Amino acid sequence: MKEFKLYKSPLKAFKLILLCSIFVFGGIWLITSTDAPAWVGWLNIGFFGLGYPAGLYQLLDRRPQIIINTIGIFDRTTHKDFINWEIIQDAYLTNVHKQKFICLVVDERFEPSRNKSKLYKGLKNISKGMGFQELNISLGQVKVDEVKLMEFILVWLRLINQKEKNY
Repeated sequence: MKEFKLYKSPLKAFKLILLCSIFVFGGIWLITSTDAPAWVGWLNIGFFGLGYPAGLYQLLDRRPQIIINTIGIFDRTTHKDFINWEIIQDAYLTNVHKQKFICLVVDERFEPSRNKSKLYKGLKNISKGMGFQELNISLGQVKVDEVKLMEFILVWLRLINQKEKNY
C-alpha cells in the first residue's frame, strides 16, 4: 500500500491570521480613537496577537499531520508513535462545534491511560462520557473529506481483520 500523508491546510492558517488581525486592529482603534480604557485595547492586542505566531507556525510547518500506511495510523497531535492496525477494533466519526474527529476504539490493554495517573484516568472517563475515545484523530487542521477518510480507515480495518482470520 502506498503511504498517505495529510498536511495542515494553509488556508486555515491564513484565516486564523486574518481573523486575529481584525481584532488586533480593533484594539489599536480602541487605544487611538475612543475614550475606552486603554487596557481594553491592549488586552485585545495581547490576546489576539497570539494568533500571529500560531498562524505562522501552522503555515510554515510542512510536516505531515496524519500518516496512514500498512503499519497503522500516525497523528501528530494524538500519539507519538504509529497506532497499529492490529490494536484498532473500530472507528467512528464525531463532530463537536463543527470540529470533526475520528475516534479509534482500541482494546483496553492498549489505551494510553493504562500507565498514567489517576487524574488522567478520570479525564479519560469524562472524554468517553462525551462520546470520544482515548485515541482521537482531529481533522480540524487538515483539509480532507472526513466521510471518505472514515470509510478508508474502516476498509483497512476489515482487510486487516480478514488477514488475521486467514492465519
